[in-house]
Amino acid sequence: MFDRPIRSIHDFLLSTYFADGLRITFGVLCPSLILAQFGMLQYGMTLSLGALCASVVDSPGPIIHRRNAMLITTVLITLIFIIVGLTNSNIYFTGIVIAAFSFVFSMFFLYGLRAASIGTAALLIMVLSIDDIRPWTEVLFSALLIFAGSIWYTLLSYFFYRLRPYRIVQQTLSDSIHSVSEFLRAKAKFYRQNTDYDDNYADLLQLQVTVHEKQDAVREVLFKTREIVRETTPEGRFLLLVFVDMVDLFEQVMSTYYNYKQLHEQFDASGILIHYESVIIKIADELDDIAFSLKTGSTPSLPTSLIEDVAKLKNEITALEVNNTENQYNTLGIIALKNIEVNIENILSRIKTINGYFNKSEKKNLKPRNIEVERFITRQNIDFKLLLENITFNSSTFRHSLRVAIVMLIGFIVAKSLSFSHSYWILLTILVISKPGFSLAKKRNIERLIGTVIGAFVGMGILVYIDDKNTLFVILLICMIGCYSFQRKNYVVSVLFMTPYILVLFDFLGLGGLSLARERIYDTLIGSGIAMLASYSLFPNWEYEKLKEAMMDTLTANIRYFEQVKLFYSEQVTDLTNYKVARKEVYVTTANLASLFQRMFSEPKSKQIMMKELHQFTALNHLLSSYIATLSLYNKDHSFVFSNFEELNPITQNTIYLLNLASENLFKNTGVVNNVPLIRRNMNVNDDEQSDEIIIAEQFDMIQKVAYDIYKLSEKIKL
Repeated sequence: MFDRPIRSIHDFLLSTYFADGLRITFGVLCPSLILAQFGMLQYGMTLSLGALCASVVDSPGPIIHRRNAMLITTVLITLIFIIVGLTNSNIYFTGIVIAAFSFVFSMFFLYGLRAASIGTAALLIMVLSIDDIRPWTEVLFSALLIFAGSIWYTLLSYFFYRLRPYRIVQQTLSDSIHSVSEFLRAKAKFYRQNTDYDDNYADLLQLQVTVHEKQDAVREVLFKTREIVRETTPEGRFLLLVFVDMVDLFEQVMSTYYNYKQLHEQFDASGILIHYESVIIKIADELDDIAFSLKTGSTPSLPTSLIEDVAKLKNEITALEVNNTENQYNTLGIIALKNIEVNIENILSRIKTINGYFNKSEKKNLKPRNIEVERFITRQNIDFKLLLENITFNSSTFRHSLRVAIVMLIGFIVAKSLSFSHSYWILLTILVISKPGFSLAKKRNIERLIGTVIGAFVGMGILVYIDDKNTLFVILLICMIGCYSFQRKNYVVSVLFMTPYILVLFDFLGLGGLSLARERIYDTLIGSGIAMLASYSLFPNWEYEKLKEAMMDTLTANIRYFEQVKLFYSEQVTDLTNYKVARKEVYVTTANLASLFQRMFSEPKSKQIMMKELHQFTALNHLLSSYIATLSLYNKDHSFVFSNFEELNPITQNTIYLLNLASENLFKNTGVVNNVPLIRRNMNVNDDEQSDEIIIAEQFDMIQKVAYDIYKLSEKIKL
């Protein structure tokens, strides 16, 4: 077993982030290095520029999407370079081109993140070529080199994929499992004495967003890769089975939600809750081992010590129950402890099953799963009609694109007025900071400033104290790998590496020294100032504008999820596809709402509307989906049934009615108070054989009560 810091470093070196960093560095650096040997460094740099633009769109995903995106980018950047190169001698025409291209390519956000990255690559080549005035013959020749550089990187990326076609899925799936382990650690903190419930719950919601993003990334590469979907190889079946079981395991983790404050009041003195925390953290460690094994090809195993810890936990609960002679422990509290322990056993059972998939002899015998993959993925078609429909101020993408066009034009005017030697840095800063929402732009702005300032000082230190060209080249290589490895993982670190990399590169080219570092800081400050002022004052997009839709989507998803789980008890459900699609929608909408709520904290106080009520709404919906998940597991994992389900129909119908009323309240924004009662249930059961039915009925009651709380809260929310 590695020490955790060493494991983290090893894990990063095996990650998709580091693999991307190495691939991009190799792809960008190679043309320049090779042609420099023949005294043609200038041509090599142009080839490298084409490769760099192609790398912008080479983010993880199905290889066919990556390949198509890089080919489209190749054509676009070549055409844009020619257009800008032939017209940039006229400053007025250049201004028009900048504004027009900035608007058009920012509208690519409508078609998803990969399309948006194509737009970014197009704007990148535009910005880098506006100051490069040369004869038309040289423009056409350079355009040909950029085309070749982009094709070179596309072929390189495709070659690396074909070498290890399953590698990207293994890495993405590993990241997904690691995010679940972090979520589990946050859950474990609820069992710690004197924990801050609100802060920990906020962390939990943010981690839930991360889990959703990671699982969605896995679906993207897993379900849209034909070789894996067809399950023609043992490795494809293995990866598909691990992911499906991990989603089920996450549902199991989600279902463990209790009144932790009451548990602490009852059981802190006994010390049992500390043991719960310890066991849950060890389970999270086992998930990390599975994630690590996916990257290394090793086989994880469940340690006997963990199984013994769970057995001891079970004995402690029994001892508490036996020694509860003075009724110091509430019966419901004891039941809660038992339920959590059973849930832990079920999670361990799933981990054991997943570990079994890693056995090399068993891999060949894995049976395929019948999965309707099309229902679990979202396809974004390039529909010109969608573009036309969004040419309106009601569209946040249109307002963003218009803002980018205006701000880029202002940046161009400012850059020309200041006559800096590298004035395009102002436009580059504006380009990377400008985001559709204020909170995202603010976050990126802060990260850019911190990374640039620290990186500039580091770069100046390198240039002052190191003269040896070989040492400088090694530093350049490290900075390039660091810059490209962290660009998706941690933008601050990426920029911190990027600035020394640029300064050392320009020093190699004999184009600058310490003055270049100062200029980069000035340009970054000017660009970030312009971009942030615009995001606040020029057609701003505030998060509260999306709240109503996000809240209604969450309610609708929970209603569908509840209806699917209800069918487990009223019918014989054999096909779980509808249920799993409904479960996925709950995760997606809950993550979207939590992410939106978190972003609101970055916005001005005047735009943070009804934060207390929104926090309650988010918490109640999380509680609702947790209770529904628990109800589903009673049937799926424990085979609980309810003999006369018609008896529960009034409660289930009222639950759905309450949630629909809440959605209607949000939509109409009337604030009309309706007197909707809770449906009470009378059920007297004494036989132990029917204890399962009591648990099921109580769970339906709890879900109805949460639905009622959501409904009452919706009467107070005015959006």
